[in-house]
Amino acid sequence: MGTTNSAAAVMEAGRPVVIPSAEGPTVAGKMFPSVVAFTADGQLLVGEPAKRQATANPERTIFEIKRKMGTDYKVFIDGKSFTPQQISAFILQKIKKDAETFLGTPVKKAVITVPAHFNDNQRQATKDAGEIAGLEVVRIINEPTAACLAYGLDKADKEMKILVFSFGGGTHDVTIMDFGGGVFQVLATSGDTKTGGADIDNALMQYIISEYKTQTGIDLSTDKMAMMRLKEAAEKAKIELSNVVTTDIDLPFIAMKNNSPMHLHMTITRAKLEELALPIVQRIEEPIRKVLADAKLEPKDIDKIILIGGQTRMPLVRKFIEDLLGKPAERGVDPMECVAIGAAIQGAVLTGEVKDLLLLMYTVITWSRNSRRNIYQNNREKHNHTHQKKPDFHNCCRLSNNCYHTCPTR
Repeated sequence: MGTTNSAAAVMEAGRPVVIPSAEGPTVAGKMFPSVVAFTADGQLLVGEPAKRQATANPERTIFEIKRKMGTDYKVFIDGKSFTPQQISAFILQKIKKDAETFLGTPVKKAVITVPAHFNDNQRQATKDAGEIAGLEVVRIINEPTAACLAYGLDKADKEMKILVFSFGGGTHDVTIMDFGGGVFQVLATSGDTKTGGADIDNALMQYIISEYKTQTGIDLSTDKMAMMRLKEAAEKAKIELSNVVTTDIDLPFIAMKNNSPMHLHMTITRAKLEELALPIVQRIEEPIRKVLADAKLEPKDIDKIILIGGQTRMPLVRKFIEDLLGKPAERGVDPMECVAIGAAIQGAVLTGEVKDLLLLMYTVITWSRNSRRNIYQNNREKHNHTHQKKPDFHNCCRLSNNCYHTCPTR
């Protein structure tokens, strides 16, 4: 369940298969937009239909609700309030329905992935959303762990240090994992829940608004409908510029001036987009250096680099990370689908279809004062865990949502 796009996968004949959205392929492939809308006549729309009508119905259309998970934020539509869990549940209900159509059988249980830096409130909110959607959430797992499974690193016959960098629509995080003896162990994680690909979209939007105002004297930022059209066009242009060096933005009838319609035509180059995006992309350096320091590793100690999330398709992002770490990132799996694929593999682990794999996960968690083991006096737990080559659950505390964390003492 991503900030901008969502998807699910299932194991079929021993292989993970991404379930296509009922509306067919989008710019995100088999994924569908994480958009929810309410029409004027009370109809609920989710996914591509919700995104398509956003221009004409901006006040009843909800984007990027994942950024609000675990908070007291409320969405107000026609006098009714909705929590982030309820809005997210609408997205999960669509996933459930698409999966049932694809499989031809009811779907009752699910594994849901979350960013590694999600705290306990955010994880619990995600689980609540699944339950509201009618799903039994059997496991909440970290997106980097899922990505490692998708790349088949669990099949490797050697120990390795893996750096997983996730850059999606609303968040970015970086995780270092140790793999050996069939065990994935998270050594350190860091990230930012406030920076994602949507910020690059916004930077491009602000550039277009500024240029158009200079050319015509019209400020598009005061027109909600124009802003929705511009948001969609900026995202599309950003995606296209990952594969071409120039693209055109054409928005006819974007405004009125002296009772005459005004149109927007602008050519955007990859160089201009990268210039706008660079200050945002540079923010990823600090979490990468921090996670290396927390794991007590140098860039040369990293054996594999995995990139996940649609924003990692951007050449600037890939080059920035590869230059920073001094080695190329893995390729071969769609960075937008690998998390869903990994979740399907984890589901197969839980059902016994996949064996000989142990996931020892880390979570940023808020401990209660009367924690069962009373390990820490303060409420905020950091990167304290024992690094073992082959950890076992005799030395682990069980956390909420079926996650485990190695304790420094028993």
